[in-house]
Amino acid sequence: MNPMTAENLRSAFGGESQAHMRYLIWGDKAKRDGFPNVANLFKAISYAEQVHATGHFNALKNEDGDFSVTSMAGFGLGTTSENLQGAINGELFEIKQMYPSYIAVAEMQEEKSALRPMNFALAAEKIHAKLFQEAKDSVDKNKDIDIEKVYICPVCGYTAADEAEDICPICGVSKDKFKVFD
Repeated sequence: MNPMTAENLRSAFGGESQAHMRYLIWGDKAKRDGFPNVANLFKAISYAEQVHATGHFNALKNEDGDFSVTSMAGFGLGTTSENLQGAINGELFEIKQMYPSYIAVAEMQEEKSALRPMNFALAAEKIHAKLFQEAKDSVDKNKDIDIEKVYICPVCGYTAADEAEDICPICGVSKDKFKVFD
């Protein structure tokens, strides 16, 4: 794999791995703050970020060794509203800057194995940003988000609230393979 694309995948892996852990931490805080549905949303999207990290890691299967990994990572434990804003900011960074630039490089370098997980992640992150914004809007009114179940595709991280389509609109996996958080 071209070194530049490999470095971008390692960075994406690092960012997704950190988002996975950050969302678990922020979910615990949401639960303590009295927002159990927001906590469940954080837990579900944390799993989706793990799916993205796994896709990037697997695309790097022929890369071996130790590497310094630079990635964007938000820190801080604030109120649930502040944590949701941090999640929104992170998702928007991935949507508007990180993945478009990484995808452009991988396309230029004809790295097809890198494009698949990057495109999957980009599509799912758009949904994550929207769901986090809906959750923040509810929390800012001192209400929990009205979502009982969250469905996550284990292949691409597609996320659906309350009801999922029969076939994943991003990667085509059947709904019976989705992980359900409730």
